[in-house]
Amino acid sequence: MAVRPIFDPIRAGRPMRVAAFMSGSGTNIVKLLEHQKGLEAEPGGSPFQVIFIFSDRSDGACRGERIALEHGLPYFSYDTRAFHRIRGVKRTVKTPEGLAARKAYDEVARTLVRAFEIDVIALGGYMSYITLDHCVNVHPADLSILTPEGNRRFVGDRAVHDAIEAGEKSLRSSTLWTDEGVDTGPLLMVSEPLAVSLPEPLEELLRDRVRFDEVADAHQERLKEVGDWKIFPRTVEMIARGRFALDHEGRVYVDGRPVPEGFRE
Repeated sequence: MAVRPIFDPIRAGRPMRVAAFMSGSGTNIVKLLEHQKGLEAEPGGSPFQVIFIFSDRSDGACRGERIALEHGLPYFSYDTRAFHRIRGVKRTVKTPEGLAARKAYDEVARTLVRAFEIDVIALGGYMSYITLDHCVNVHPADLSILTPEGNRRFVGDRAVHDAIEAGEKSLRSSTLWTDEGVDTGPLLMVSEPLAVSLPEPLEELLRDRVRFDEVADAHQERLKEVGDWKIFPRTVEMIARGRFALDHEGRVYVDGRPVPEGFRE
């Protein structure tokens, strides 16, 4: 059975080239850049380099331009909302027209990826569905938790809310190698846990959905520190060192060892 590294540093003979994609505050990208800087100060330097930042928003809600300026990186912005509005197409991939528009939109990013010879795209809070490959993403849930039918239980934008509502006692973040589904790609790494701490019994809290959402949102913010900000840069580093590999069925290996429930340090 053929097992191939996601990135082979020996074959490449150079650091892995990364494009950072973002939509909002960009904290995951900032942590990735800080991790790169820290590795550059160590013997041997960083095994990866962020080459440019791309954003699908052109308004003040995205900090991409400021982050790029602070780190001396090229910055590209292409507003997906304007793209779809001008063409009169809804931003959805659930219809043939919407999926075709999304693929057309992604051609700009695809051109940049090719021009800059990018090896991996790091999706740091990039909110739009993407039709590009070679992407690593971070998700605020333990993607090894499955439903009785064998599907991932906590996916989508409300994963933290769903996990707390389901009675989970702890939360974790996961990194994954994206595919065409929503949070369905090969699971790479799972973070340390964040204990769920509720101000009152769950049954009582659920009677006030506004209050419940506030509590869940606060947990998601804390999970970034415990989970996202640690495993996202670490995953990119491990890919760059050739430690993560996939077989032909998308199963994940670390240093040649299978990790079906995600790598955990």
